[in-house]
Amino acid sequence: MRFYTQQHRYTCGIDLHARSLYVCILDDTGQKLVHKNTKASPEALLKLITDYQGDLIIGVECMFSWYWIADFCEDHGIEFVLGHALYMKAIHGGKAKNDKIDSEKIARLLKGGMFPYAYVYPRDMRSTRDLMRRRIKLARERGDLMAHIKNTLSQYNLPAYPENLRYEKQREPMHHAFPDPSVQRSIDLDLARIDFYDGQLAKLEWYLKRTAKSFDPKTVILLKSVHGIGDILSLVMLYEIHDITRFPRVQDFVSYCRLVKCQRESAGKIYGTAGSQDRKSLPALGLR
Repeated sequence: MRFYTQQHRYTCGIDLHARSLYVCILDDTGQKLVHKNTKASPEALLKLITDYQGDLIIGVECMFSWYWIADFCEDHGIEFVLGHALYMKAIHGGKAKNDKIDSEKIARLLKGGMFPYAYVYPRDMRSTRDLMRRRIKLARERGDLMAHIKNTLSQYNLPAYPENLRYEKQREPMHHAFPDPSVQRSIDLDLARIDFYDGQLAKLEWYLKRTAKSFDPKTVILLKSVHGIGDILSLVMLYEIHDITRFPRVQDFVSYCRLVKCQRESAGKIYGTAGSQDRKSLPALGLR
């Protein structure tokens, strides 16, 4: 867990939602200067912070709509910090919770040097990275359909299918594998959806291989030199990691990949490990 510890004259915490913002601005003594709800638009936000732009920092919790806030800060030369949602949830708790309270907590965590921050991914690469993550979701759904077909064979005590369902021609016999017409209809539905995913994934991968390599072709070639890493996986790794120098040490990168089990210890007693459940935060790396 890394904390943002730099101090600024004005500290702004925003409880971010899709259509609204609750903004809290503190001065260098911790006094509230602004604490109000406003529309989620660049114009409304700029109107609130105009008087404090000289030495202002803005912090928001990581959620799906943070992109425009980060771009807004970049365009106006404002320091921006993205809060790690999982770690922030562990730090700031309380009996009462609403947008007004949350915005002030975010501001005070940021001012007090207890704001756990996440990586602000560059705007010119976000759309391609998100498209790759979309591809992973489609590939997993396709895999689930294949698993359902194999599980149905076991459910009716039929012999295991000897061919690889990954290939279209080897799926043909499955259209007549079950004597019960309702079961066969269910399998035909799976096969039709697999055919659809095949077509969509082929088009998507062609597009990615054609466009995404242009970002850093030398690194793509280097990654593909590793046994088991092909065209798509090399691009996934490239876009998820982005810049390897953002990890000061090898240990930091291994921890980012969720390959380190953190030990829980108190008063000399070990209570287990942590971190394995956080792997869901890296959906596109395929490390689970």
